[in-house]
Amino acid sequence: MHLTQEQISQFSDILEEFGKSLDITKSQHNQAVKSYEYVAKHLAAEDSPLNKYNPKIIPQGSFMLGTMVKPDNSDELDVDLVCQLTGKGPLWTQKDLKTIVGDRLKQNEIISKLLEIPDGRRCWTLQYSDSAKFHMDILPAIVSSDYKIILEKAINSRQIDNPDSLAIRITDKEMISYDSSISPEEWLKSNPFAYGIWFEEQSRLELMKSIMMRESVQPLPKYQEKKLPLQRVVQILKRHRDMMFNGDKDKPISISITTLAARAYKKESDILQALVNIVKQMPNMIEKRYSAEYGKYIDWIANPVNEEENYADKWPENPRKKENFYKWMTQVREDIQKALSLTSKGLPTVVESLKKSLGEKDFNKAFNNYGVNQRLLRESGKLRMAATTGIIGLSGRTAIAQHQNFGSDE
Repeated sequence: MHLTQEQISQFSDILEEFGKSLDITKSQHNQAVKSYEYVAKHLAAEDSPLNKYNPKIIPQGSFMLGTMVKPDNSDELDVDLVCQLTGKGPLWTQKDLKTIVGDRLKQNEIISKLLEIPDGRRCWTLQYSDSAKFHMDILPAIVSSDYKIILEKAINSRQIDNPDSLAIRITDKEMISYDSSISPEEWLKSNPFAYGIWFEEQSRLELMKSIMMRESVQPLPKYQEKKLPLQRVVQILKRHRDMMFNGDKDKPISISITTLAARAYKKESDILQALVNIVKQMPNMIEKRYSAEYGKYIDWIANPVNEEENYADKWPENPRKKENFYKWMTQVREDIQKALSLTSKGLPTVVESLKKSLGEKDFNKAFNNYGVNQRLLRESGKLRMAATTGIIGLSGRTAIAQHQNFGSDE
Protein backbone atom coordinates (compact mmCIF):
# COMPACT_ATOMS: atom_id res chain seq x y z
CA MET A 1 0.00 0.00 0.00
CA HIS A 2 1.99 2.98 -1.30
CA LEU A 3 0.11 5.85 0.24
CA THR A 4 1.19 8.95 2.09
CA GLN A 5 0.38 9.21 5.77
CA GLU A 6 -2.07 11.96 4.89
CA GLN A 7 -3.91 9.72 2.43
CA ILE A 8 -4.02 6.85 4.93
CA SER A 9 -5.44 9.21 7.53
CA GLN A 10 -8.03 10.59 5.10
CA PHE A 11 -9.19 7.17 3.92
CA SER A 12 -9.39 5.90 7.50
CA ASP A 13 -11.52 8.90 8.46
CA ILE A 14 -13.86 8.22 5.54
CA LEU A 15 -14.08 4.52 6.46
CA GLU A 16 -14.84 5.53 10.04
CA GLU A 17 -17.68 7.71 8.77
CA PHE A 18 -18.83 4.82 6.59
CA GLY A 19 -18.80 2.53 9.62
CA LYS A 20 -20.93 5.02 11.50
CA SER A 21 -23.42 5.02 8.62
CA LEU A 22 -23.69 1.21 9.02
CA ASP A 23 -24.39 1.39 12.75
CA ILE A 24 -27.91 0.87 13.91
CA THR A 25 -29.27 4.10 15.34
CA LYS A 26 -29.55 4.78 19.03
CA SER A 27 -33.32 4.66 18.56
CA GLN A 28 -33.11 1.18 16.96
CA HIS A 29 -30.81 -0.01 19.73
CA ASN A 30 -33.14 1.29 22.43
CA GLN A 31 -36.17 -0.20 20.69
CA ALA A 32 -34.53 -3.64 20.60
CA VAL A 33 -33.45 -3.41 24.26
CA LYS A 34 -36.90 -2.20 25.34
CA SER A 35 -38.51 -5.07 23.42
CA TYR A 36 -36.43 -7.84 24.93
CA GLU A 37 -36.58 -6.24 28.39
CA TYR A 38 -40.35 -6.59 28.14
CA VAL A 39 -39.93 -10.28 27.26
CA ALA A 40 -37.46 -10.77 30.13
CA LYS A 41 -39.86 -9.29 32.68
CA HIS A 42 -42.63 -11.60 31.47
CA LEU A 43 -40.40 -14.68 31.74
CA ALA A 44 -39.22 -13.73 35.24
CA ALA A 45 -42.58 -12.57 36.68
CA GLU A 46 -43.69 -14.07 40.00
CA ASP A 47 -46.41 -16.14 38.33
CA SER A 48 -43.99 -17.59 35.79
CA PRO A 49 -42.96 -21.27 36.09
CA LEU A 50 -39.46 -20.06 35.18
CA ASN A 51 -39.22 -17.56 38.05
CA LYS A 52 -37.26 -19.79 40.43
CA TYR A 53 -34.61 -20.36 37.76
CA ASN A 54 -33.82 -16.62 37.63
CA PRO A 55 -34.28 -16.22 33.85
CA LYS A 56 -32.29 -13.46 32.15
CA ILE A 57 -32.25 -12.25 28.57
CA ILE A 58 -28.71 -11.35 27.48
CA PRO A 59 -27.50 -10.28 24.01
CA GLN A 60 -25.12 -12.45 22.03
CA GLY A 61 -23.70 -12.33 18.48
CA SER A 62 -23.17 -9.05 16.64
CA PHE A 63 -25.42 -7.13 19.06
CA MET A 64 -22.96 -8.07 21.82
CA LEU A 65 -19.78 -7.66 19.73
CA GLY A 66 -20.67 -4.22 18.41
CA THR A 67 -20.46 -5.40 14.79
CA MET A 68 -24.14 -5.20 13.89
CA VAL A 69 -24.89 -3.67 10.49
CA LYS A 70 -28.15 -1.85 9.89
CA PRO A 71 -30.34 -3.62 7.33
CA ASP A 72 -30.64 -2.49 3.76
CA ASN A 73 -33.99 -2.34 1.97
CA SER A 74 -34.26 -6.13 1.61
CA ASP A 75 -33.13 -7.19 5.09
CA GLU A 76 -33.86 -6.62 8.76
CA LEU A 77 -32.05 -6.56 12.08
CA ASP A 78 -31.41 -9.97 13.58
CA VAL A 79 -31.09 -9.57 17.36
CA ASP A 80 -29.63 -12.74 18.91
CA LEU A 81 -30.44 -13.33 22.57
CA VAL A 82 -29.81 -15.97 25.22
CA CYS A 83 -32.63 -16.84 27.60
CA GLN A 84 -30.36 -17.91 30.45
CA LEU A 85 -31.80 -20.09 33.25
CA THR A 86 -29.85 -21.03 36.36
CA GLY A 87 -30.51 -24.75 36.64
CA LYS A 88 -33.59 -26.62 35.47
CA GLY A 89 -36.28 -29.03 36.51
CA PRO A 90 -34.69 -32.41 37.41
CA LEU A 91 -36.49 -34.32 34.66
CA TRP A 92 -36.40 -31.65 31.96
CA THR A 93 -35.10 -32.67 28.56
CA GLN A 94 -34.05 -30.14 25.92
CA LYS A 95 -37.54 -30.43 24.48
CA ASP A 96 -39.07 -29.69 27.88
CA LEU A 97 -36.94 -26.57 28.32
CA LYS A 98 -37.78 -25.32 24.84
CA THR A 99 -41.50 -26.03 25.37
CA ILE A 100 -41.70 -24.40 28.80
CA VAL A 101 -40.04 -21.21 27.56
CA GLY A 102 -42.32 -21.20 24.50
CA ASP A 103 -45.45 -21.81 26.56
CA ARG A 104 -44.58 -18.90 28.82
CA LEU A 105 -44.07 -16.62 25.80
CA LYS A 106 -47.48 -17.66 24.47
CA GLN A 107 -49.16 -16.65 27.73
CA ASN A 108 -48.55 -12.98 26.95
CA GLU A 109 -51.07 -11.57 24.47
CA ILE A 110 -48.61 -9.10 22.90
CA ILE A 111 -45.70 -11.54 22.68
CA SER A 112 -47.81 -14.42 21.38
CA LYS A 113 -48.82 -12.36 18.34
CA LEU A 114 -45.13 -11.91 17.46
CA LEU A 115 -44.15 -15.53 17.99
CA GLU A 116 -43.26 -17.55 14.90
CA ILE A 117 -44.82 -21.00 14.89
CA PRO A 118 -43.41 -23.60 14.61
CA ASP A 119 -40.30 -22.84 16.62
CA GLY A 120 -36.87 -23.01 15.02
CA ARG A 121 -34.15 -25.60 15.42
CA ARG A 122 -32.73 -23.92 18.54
CA CYS A 123 -34.59 -20.66 19.10
CA TRP A 124 -37.97 -19.05 19.52
CA THR A 125 -38.31 -16.12 17.11
CA LEU A 126 -40.28 -12.94 17.69
CA GLN A 127 -41.07 -11.21 14.41
CA TYR A 128 -41.78 -7.52 14.84
CA SER A 129 -43.72 -5.36 12.39
CA ASP A 130 -42.41 -4.47 8.96
CA SER A 131 -41.92 -0.87 10.08
CA ALA A 132 -39.72 -1.97 12.99
CA LYS A 133 -37.61 -4.12 10.62
CA PHE A 134 -36.15 -6.49 13.20
CA HIS A 135 -36.70 -9.87 14.74
CA MET A 136 -35.36 -11.48 17.90
CA ASP A 137 -34.06 -15.03 18.19
CA ILE A 138 -34.33 -16.25 21.79
CA LEU A 139 -32.11 -19.23 22.62
CA PRO A 140 -33.13 -21.17 25.77
CA ALA A 141 -30.03 -22.12 27.77
CA ILE A 142 -28.95 -23.59 31.11
CA VAL A 143 -26.07 -22.29 33.27
CA SER A 144 -24.68 -23.26 36.66
CA SER A 145 -25.37 -21.36 39.88
CA ASP A 146 -21.86 -19.81 39.92
CA TYR A 147 -21.88 -18.86 36.22
CA LYS A 148 -22.18 -15.11 36.82
CA ILE A 149 -19.13 -15.08 39.09
CA ILE A 150 -17.06 -17.11 36.59
CA LEU A 151 -18.06 -14.82 33.72
CA GLU A 152 -17.27 -11.61 35.62
CA LYS A 153 -13.88 -13.00 36.65
CA ALA A 154 -13.05 -13.90 33.03
CA ILE A 155 -14.11 -10.46 31.79
CA ASN A 156 -12.07 -8.64 34.44
CA SER A 157 -8.95 -10.73 33.87
CA ARG A 158 -9.42 -10.82 30.06
CA GLN A 159 -8.28 -14.44 30.22
CA ILE A 160 -10.11 -17.66 29.47
CA ASP A 161 -8.14 -20.37 31.25
CA ASN A 162 -10.95 -22.87 30.81
CA PRO A 163 -13.39 -21.99 28.02
CA ASP A 164 -15.68 -24.85 29.04
CA SER A 165 -16.40 -23.08 32.33
CA LEU A 166 -18.16 -20.36 30.32
CA ALA A 167 -20.12 -22.74 28.09
CA ILE A 168 -23.89 -22.73 28.19
CA ARG A 169 -26.06 -25.74 27.42
CA ILE A 170 -28.68 -25.17 24.74
CA THR A 171 -31.57 -26.90 23.00
CA ASP A 172 -31.22 -28.39 19.52
CA LYS A 173 -33.98 -30.31 17.76
CA GLU A 174 -31.51 -32.19 15.57
CA MET A 175 -29.84 -33.95 18.50
CA ILE A 176 -30.90 -37.58 18.89
CA SER A 177 -31.27 -37.02 22.66
CA TYR A 178 -33.43 -33.90 22.22
CA ASP A 179 -36.46 -35.44 23.93
CA SER A 180 -34.71 -38.04 26.10
CA SER A 181 -31.57 -36.78 27.89
CA ILE A 182 -32.15 -35.00 31.21
CA SER A 183 -28.42 -34.33 31.77
CA PRO A 184 -27.29 -30.90 30.49
CA GLU A 185 -23.74 -32.25 30.17
CA GLU A 186 -25.04 -34.32 27.25
CA TRP A 187 -26.71 -31.36 25.58
CA LEU A 188 -25.20 -29.23 22.85
CA LYS A 189 -23.00 -26.50 24.25
CA SER A 190 -22.43 -22.99 23.03
CA ASN A 191 -19.97 -20.38 24.25
CA PRO A 192 -21.02 -16.90 23.07
CA PHE A 193 -19.57 -15.03 26.04
CA ALA A 194 -16.14 -16.69 25.91
CA TYR A 195 -16.13 -15.82 22.20
CA GLY A 196 -16.98 -12.23 23.12
CA ILE A 197 -14.03 -12.03 25.53
CA TRP A 198 -11.75 -13.48 22.84
CA PHE A 199 -13.01 -11.00 20.24
CA GLU A 200 -12.53 -8.07 22.60
CA GLU A 201 -8.96 -9.16 23.30
CA GLN A 202 -8.30 -9.42 19.55
CA SER A 203 -9.83 -5.94 19.09
CA ARG A 204 -8.16 -4.25 22.00
CA LEU A 205 -5.41 -1.75 21.33
CA GLU A 206 -2.53 -1.25 23.76
CA LEU A 207 -3.38 0.50 27.04
CA MET A 208 -7.09 0.28 26.30
CA LYS A 209 -9.25 -0.61 29.25
CA SER A 210 -11.39 -3.71 28.97
CA ILE A 211 -14.93 -2.28 28.93
CA MET A 212 -16.64 -3.70 25.84
CA MET A 213 -17.60 -7.11 27.21
CA ARG A 214 -18.34 -5.83 30.71
CA GLU A 215 -20.97 -3.58 29.17
CA SER A 216 -22.12 -5.91 26.39
CA VAL A 217 -23.23 -8.81 28.59
CA GLN A 218 -25.46 -6.60 30.72
CA PRO A 219 -29.18 -7.25 30.20
CA LEU A 220 -29.54 -3.55 29.25
CA PRO A 221 -26.33 -2.62 27.39
CA LYS A 222 -25.63 1.01 26.52
CA TYR A 223 -25.49 2.19 22.94
CA GLN A 224 -21.90 2.02 21.69
CA GLU A 225 -21.02 5.02 19.54
CA LYS A 226 -17.24 4.65 19.37
CA LYS A 227 -15.91 1.51 17.73
CA LEU A 228 -12.46 -0.05 17.50
CA PRO A 229 -10.77 -0.58 14.10
CA LEU A 230 -11.52 -4.32 14.08
CA GLN A 231 -15.21 -3.72 14.81
CA ARG A 232 -15.38 -1.24 11.92
CA VAL A 233 -13.58 -3.61 9.54
CA VAL A 234 -16.00 -6.43 10.36
CA GLN A 235 -18.94 -4.10 9.66
CA ILE A 236 -17.40 -3.06 6.31
CA LEU A 237 -16.77 -6.68 5.32
CA LYS A 238 -20.31 -7.70 6.22
CA ARG A 239 -21.75 -4.84 4.16
CA HIS A 240 -19.58 -5.83 1.17
CA ARG A 241 -20.86 -9.40 1.56
CA ASP A 242 -24.47 -8.20 1.67
CA MET A 243 -24.03 -6.04 -1.43
CA MET A 244 -22.34 -8.86 -3.34
CA PHE A 245 -24.86 -11.61 -2.53
CA ASN A 246 -28.09 -9.62 -2.19
CA GLY A 247 -29.99 -12.01 0.08
CA ASP A 248 -28.49 -15.28 -1.23
CA LYS A 249 -29.01 -17.88 1.51
CA ASP A 250 -25.61 -19.39 0.70
CA LYS A 251 -23.73 -16.15 1.32
CA PRO A 252 -20.73 -16.22 3.74
CA ILE A 253 -21.97 -16.35 7.33
CA SER A 254 -21.13 -13.53 9.71
CA ILE A 255 -19.43 -15.66 12.39
CA SER A 256 -16.91 -16.96 9.84
CA ILE A 257 -16.15 -13.44 8.57
CA THR A 258 -15.82 -12.12 12.13
CA THR A 259 -13.56 -14.97 13.25
CA LEU A 260 -11.21 -14.84 10.27
CA ALA A 261 -10.98 -11.04 10.45
CA ALA A 262 -10.19 -11.16 14.17
CA ARG A 263 -7.51 -13.82 13.62
CA ALA A 264 -5.94 -11.78 10.80
CA TYR A 265 -6.01 -8.47 12.69
CA LYS A 266 -2.56 -7.27 13.84
CA LYS A 267 -3.59 -4.40 16.12
CA GLU A 268 -3.47 -1.78 13.37
CA SER A 269 -4.65 1.52 14.85
CA ASP A 270 -6.23 2.91 11.70
CA ILE A 271 -9.09 1.36 9.80
CA LEU A 272 -7.58 1.46 6.30
CA GLN A 273 -4.41 -0.45 7.16
CA ALA A 274 -6.44 -2.90 9.24
CA LEU A 275 -8.84 -3.49 6.33
CA VAL A 276 -6.08 -3.92 3.73
CA ASN A 277 -4.10 -6.35 5.87
CA ILE A 278 -7.12 -8.33 6.99
CA VAL A 279 -8.51 -8.95 3.49
CA LYS A 280 -5.01 -10.03 2.42
CA GLN A 281 -4.53 -12.47 5.31
CA MET A 282 -8.03 -13.90 5.76
CA PRO A 283 -7.57 -16.81 3.31
CA ASN A 284 -4.47 -17.87 5.27
CA MET A 285 -6.57 -18.20 8.42
CA ILE A 286 -8.60 -21.09 6.96
CA GLU A 287 -7.10 -24.42 8.00
CA LYS A 288 -7.16 -27.84 6.37
CA ARG A 289 -7.99 -30.67 8.74
CA TYR A 290 -8.51 -34.34 8.06
CA SER A 291 -12.11 -35.45 8.52
CA ALA A 292 -12.77 -39.10 9.31
CA GLU A 293 -16.41 -38.52 8.40
CA TYR A 294 -15.55 -37.48 4.83
CA GLY A 295 -12.28 -39.41 4.53
CA LYS A 296 -10.34 -36.38 3.30
CA TYR A 297 -9.00 -32.99 4.31
CA ILE A 298 -11.65 -30.29 4.54
CA ASP A 299 -11.67 -26.54 5.15
CA TRP A 300 -11.78 -25.64 8.81
CA ILE A 301 -12.66 -22.29 10.40
CA ALA A 302 -12.16 -23.09 14.05
CA ASN A 303 -14.22 -21.58 16.83
CA PRO A 304 -11.45 -19.88 18.87
CA VAL A 305 -13.00 -21.00 22.17
CA ASN A 306 -13.90 -24.50 20.98
CA GLU A 307 -11.35 -25.91 18.53
CA GLU A 308 -13.59 -28.88 17.79
CA GLU A 309 -16.28 -26.65 16.27
CA ASN A 310 -15.90 -25.82 12.59
CA TYR A 311 -17.77 -22.79 11.26
CA ALA A 312 -17.28 -24.21 7.76
CA ASP A 313 -18.89 -27.54 8.62
CA LYS A 314 -21.67 -27.04 6.06
CA TRP A 315 -19.25 -26.65 3.14
CA PRO A 316 -18.74 -30.36 2.36
CA GLU A 317 -22.52 -30.90 2.11
CA ASN A 318 -23.12 -27.64 0.27
CA PRO A 319 -20.13 -26.83 -1.96
CA ARG A 320 -21.80 -23.62 -3.07
CA LYS A 321 -21.25 -22.14 0.39
CA LYS A 322 -17.52 -22.80 0.06
CA GLU A 323 -17.43 -21.48 -3.50
CA ASN A 324 -19.21 -18.28 -2.46
CA PHE A 325 -16.92 -17.73 0.50
CA TYR A 326 -13.75 -17.95 -1.59
CA LYS A 327 -15.32 -15.82 -4.33
CA TRP A 328 -16.17 -13.20 -1.76
CA MET A 329 -12.68 -13.14 -0.22
CA THR A 330 -11.17 -12.67 -3.68
CA GLN A 331 -13.67 -9.98 -4.66
CA VAL A 332 -13.35 -7.87 -1.53
CA ARG A 333 -9.56 -7.93 -1.82
CA GLU A 334 -9.73 -6.90 -5.48
CA ASP A 335 -12.24 -4.11 -4.78
CA ILE A 336 -10.06 -2.58 -2.06
CA GLN A 337 -6.88 -2.87 -4.14
CA LYS A 338 -8.57 -1.35 -7.19
CA ALA A 339 -9.84 1.62 -5.20
CA LEU A 340 -6.43 2.30 -3.68
CA SER A 341 -4.76 2.09 -7.09
CA LEU A 342 -6.73 5.19 -8.07
CA THR A 343 -5.19 7.48 -5.45
CA SER A 344 -3.30 9.52 -8.07
CA LYS A 345 -6.65 10.57 -9.52
CA GLY A 346 -7.83 12.07 -6.25
CA LEU A 347 -9.94 11.09 -3.31
CA PRO A 348 -13.36 11.49 -5.00
CA THR A 349 -12.30 8.94 -7.64
CA VAL A 350 -11.35 6.45 -4.93
CA VAL A 351 -14.65 7.03 -3.19
CA GLU A 352 -16.53 6.52 -6.47
CA SER A 353 -14.82 3.15 -6.87
CA LEU A 354 -15.54 2.00 -3.32
CA LYS A 355 -19.19 2.89 -3.26
CA LYS A 356 -19.91 0.49 -6.13
CA SER A 357 -19.14 -2.43 -3.84
CA LEU A 358 -20.14 -0.94 -0.48
CA GLY A 359 -23.34 0.92 -1.32
CA GLU A 360 -23.78 4.30 -2.93
CA LYS A 361 -26.16 5.87 -0.43
CA ASP A 362 -24.16 5.11 2.71
CA PHE A 363 -20.80 5.84 1.12
CA ASN A 364 -22.01 9.19 -0.23
CA LYS A 365 -23.22 10.01 3.27
CA ALA A 366 -19.84 9.04 4.74
CA PHE A 367 -17.93 11.17 2.22
CA ASN A 368 -20.19 14.14 2.84
CA ASN A 369 -19.80 13.80 6.62
CA TYR A 370 -16.03 13.62 6.20
CA GLY A 371 -16.10 16.85 4.18
CA VAL A 372 -18.25 18.59 6.78
CA ASN A 373 -15.93 17.49 9.59
CA GLN A 374 -12.87 18.77 7.72
CA ARG A 375 -14.56 22.11 7.06
CA LEU A 376 -15.56 22.52 10.71
CA LEU A 377 -12.02 21.75 11.85
CA ARG A 378 -10.63 24.21 9.33
CA GLU A 379 -13.05 26.94 10.36
CA SER A 380 -12.26 26.39 14.04
CA GLY A 381 -8.53 26.60 13.34
CA LYS A 382 -7.96 23.07 14.67
CA LEU A 383 -6.86 21.53 11.35
CA ARG A 384 -3.11 21.98 11.21
CA MET A 385 -0.02 20.86 9.31
CA ALA A 386 3.09 19.45 10.92
CA ALA A 387 6.11 21.55 9.92
CA THR A 388 8.47 18.62 9.33
CA THR A 389 6.19 16.05 7.69
CA GLY A 390 3.46 18.13 6.13
CA ILE A 391 0.81 15.75 7.52
CA ILE A 392 -2.58 17.33 8.07
CA GLY A 393 -4.41 16.62 11.27
CA LEU A 394 -5.29 17.94 14.71
CA SER A 395 -1.65 18.34 15.76
CA GLY A 396 1.01 20.51 14.15
CA ARG A 397 2.21 24.09 14.05
CA THR A 398 0.85 25.57 10.81
CA ALA A 399 -2.88 26.34 10.56
CA ILE A 400 -4.60 25.23 7.35
CA ALA A 401 -6.45 27.91 5.42
CA GLN A 402 -10.04 27.27 4.43
CA HIS A 403 -10.46 25.43 1.10
CA GLN A 404 -12.57 22.70 -0.40
CA ASN A 405 -10.01 20.15 -1.69
CA PHE A 406 -9.48 16.71 -0.19
CA GLY A 407 -5.91 15.41 -0.12
CA SER A 408 -2.68 16.37 -1.75
CA ASP A 409 -3.42 14.72 -5.11
CA GLU A 410 -6.17 17.09 -6.18
